[in-house]
Amino acid sequence: MHNHSSHGHGHTLEFPRETDGLPDAVPTEIAELADGDEFELEIKPVKKRIGDSTVRMLTYNGSVPGPTLKIPQYATVTVHVVNHGDLDATVHWHGLRLENRYDGTHDTQAPIPLGERFTYQVHVPDAGAHWYHPHIREDYGQEMGLYGNILVTPSEPDYWPPANRELLVTLDDILIEHGQIAAFSESETTHVAMGRFGNVMLISGEPDLSLEANHGEVVRFYFTNTANTRVFNVTLQGAQMKLVGADAGHYEHEQLVDEVLLAPSERVVVDVLFPNAGELALEHRTPERTYRLASIAVTDAVPRPSYADEYAHHRTNDDMVKLRERIETFLDAPADKTLSFVAEMDMGVPEGVPVVFTCPMHPEVISDDPGSCPKCGMKLLAQAAEETTYVCPMHLEVTSDKPDKCPKCGMKLLPANLVAAGGAHGHGHHHGKGHESHDHGEHGGHGHHQEGDGSEHGKHGNHGNHEHPHQHGESQHGPQSARGIEWEDDMLEVNRSTTPANMRWKLVDRETGAENGQIDWTFRVGDQVKLRLVNEMNSDHPMPHPFHVHGAGRFVILARDDVVEPNLVWKDTVLVRTGEAVDILLDVTNPGRWMAHCHIAEHHESGMMFSFNVEPAI
Repeated sequence: MHNHSSHGHGHTLEFPRETDGLPDAVPTEIAELADGDEFELEIKPVKKRIGDSTVRMLTYNGSVPGPTLKIPQYATVTVHVVNHGDLDATVHWHGLRLENRYDGTHDTQAPIPLGERFTYQVHVPDAGAHWYHPHIREDYGQEMGLYGNILVTPSEPDYWPPANRELLVTLDDILIEHGQIAAFSESETTHVAMGRFGNVMLISGEPDLSLEANHGEVVRFYFTNTANTRVFNVTLQGAQMKLVGADAGHYEHEQLVDEVLLAPSERVVVDVLFPNAGELALEHRTPERTYRLASIAVTDAVPRPSYADEYAHHRTNDDMVKLRERIETFLDAPADKTLSFVAEMDMGVPEGVPVVFTCPMHPEVISDDPGSCPKCGMKLLAQAAEETTYVCPMHLEVTSDKPDKCPKCGMKLLPANLVAAGGAHGHGHHHGKGHESHDHGEHGGHGHHQEGDGSEHGKHGNHGNHEHPHQHGESQHGPQSARGIEWEDDMLEVNRSTTPANMRWKLVDRETGAENGQIDWTFRVGDQVKLRLVNEMNSDHPMPHPFHVHGAGRFVILARDDVVEPNLVWKDTVLVRTGEAVDILLDVTNPGRWMAHCHIAEHHESGMMFSFNVEPAI
């Protein structure tokens, strides 16, 4: 059954949201598979309790996340997928360098019709945490719960440092409105400008995840960001975190960190030592807000054996040291290919009335002429000129005819129409029991800020100006910065109204000018391809993009803005910040036709992708 609704844009057909007659969601299964084993995945709807709401979700085998497939390195397993979901489907095996015909895209297979099945041969050559998810209407499927982990156990017994146990944790958010997951149109993707942010944090499928640990225990956490667009900055005060791995393997150098940053689809592997008993909170921290992701109760029980001494040793991995030696000649070499990231917006101009041009993310920026926002670079959008009243969202009695600051709390006054629509973060933030967030204007040093790909953000202190030492010399925080991260949806109504019809995201081949699906690249197995990824400031909406390359190979980051990457790790996704140029070296190992795209789900669905060919070795 499908829903029909009208929101002033004519009638639209929506995906179903009813829960009547659906089974309850079940806990996530860990399926330990050996080489040659078979496993069945069923795409099906369930009802799931999230906070005070019971919502309809889509699942693999009835759980969110879907089953964790634990597979030994170099094994091949057979996975039979049956589709009882809402639309034709594929399953993409993210991060796996498997045979091309099983990659799970529209390039490699016919979609699985409703009621039908498809069999994948899943080969796992690389140790670490990978994941699986849809590749048709990814914006809808992932938001509804279609994702699961693949844990590939290494063939080398000492590949990872010793740990008492391992936990896989998915990081997600979900948009709930009026007790239901916010509606999705069957015919088009919305929220194309920034991606669809959620207002409930969903950690390993739960809004109020509770974990336990023992005093002195070392626990390996495999974090996977499965959100459509949100970047997570994960911290665990009161414990020690040691960064040991990322997308497709271990780091060149293990190191202690205070925070790890994960863009959509990235994975990070951290070993956590719990030195004291007590209650701890796993948190997502941004310059303006802190979210509680999970509570961790640390008991007085002492683990056997103890790995505290081994934990204090930070290893250097010889294979990655040798890799650094091999890539040395590529550092100063010109790029083989250069991709630009560009946005085009066409939101229209009101007819028959005077207009002004404003920035949706900074409403105080108003111009009589078209142009770009001086704060974030976004294209100014036309709106009917009118006398504007500015209001404090925290003190509605404070009004002004200018975008001043509130004399009571110091907050920036916003246009009254935006405040009435719900304010700058219009969704509001809803949480399950024990799941909380709080705002903070300025907070002290977070210590080292480590990204999923290993780039160090340095020590940061005063977040009033969002400046901190960094290898690029500019801020990485806040959409107001040229190198900022868009932590929240700061233009809710504009973002909601953007579709592929009025917002176009482009990957552009700098050499030929070809865009998205018109890009025509061919490589050969054995090639080492240097790619330069340039996130253009001269764009209608400059913002960071997580760039993902499918299983043609894996890559290392060579440099960011010509500064050599200090800590190598094999990757399949890299976050390219606003205005940044990132050089990567793709090690081509698999023949076939492979995709590359932005992993913000709404950008992918709006066409920010292309496919390239890899020919067999001669």
